[in-house]
Amino acid sequence: MLEGKKIIVVMPAYNAEQTIERTYLDIPRGLVDEILAVDDHSRDNTVEVCRKLGVQVIAHENNRGYGANQKTCYEEALKRGADIVIMLHPDYQYPPKLINAMASLVASGMFDVVLGSRILGGMALKGGMPIYKYISNRFLTFFENMVSGAKLSEYHTGYRAFSRQVLLNLPLLENSDDFIFDNQMLAQIIRFGYKTGELTAPSRYASDSSSISFGRSIVYGFGVIGTSLALFMDRLNLVKFSIFNPNGRKIEL
Repeated sequence: MLEGKKIIVVMPAYNAEQTIERTYLDIPRGLVDEILAVDDHSRDNTVEVCRKLGVQVIAHENNRGYGANQKTCYEEALKRGADIVIMLHPDYQYPPKLINAMASLVASGMFDVVLGSRILGGMALKGGMPIYKYISNRFLTFFENMVSGAKLSEYHTGYRAFSRQVLLNLPLLENSDDFIFDNQMLAQIIRFGYKTGELTAPSRYASDSSSISFGRSIVYGFGVIGTSLALFMDRLNLVKFSIFNPNGRKIEL
């Protein structure tokens, strides 16, 4: 508990058997109330490793996609009474020890959403981010800030903290089940005016870190541009989109 708020860490897992133990062991125990993994039908022993560690794990019976994995993560965390939910990738790319700081910023009421940014402090390239990913990250972030009017250092981090209110009120079920889910969710947060903060999150890139292929990165990039333009048009009431409809499909408990 932190200021009387229940904190749950969720890990959307896929083929993470080599890294999930290290990630789990670095999660600060004095603050976090529960740790939950959702396995998206991994081809390795991710589920078995979770059970060996004593991590609560929900296993999808078939591969449903990264976005669908997160939908399960948030639904299950909310059902368990979470007031603050931290989404942490189990590939040890992001430092779990920042959970305390991220949860505190949400618990204080200062922010509704907190992002762990790989860009702040010049940490991305130092952590081994491939140069093509860095360049595309910077270009897409510049474009998104220009279109949305926000001032974020990065839109593409997989390290995020949310208040319960945000997860209940966003029409998350309108979003994609694929990788673009992350970007759609941030666009919704901007559209609905939630307070968003960032802190520096040193990243680690290694052979056992999860990463999408170059081809899928291109598809993701075009998806980001499409989401940004949809946000722009929705704000101007030129075209309305279901992902920005406040009455759209939400997580129901």
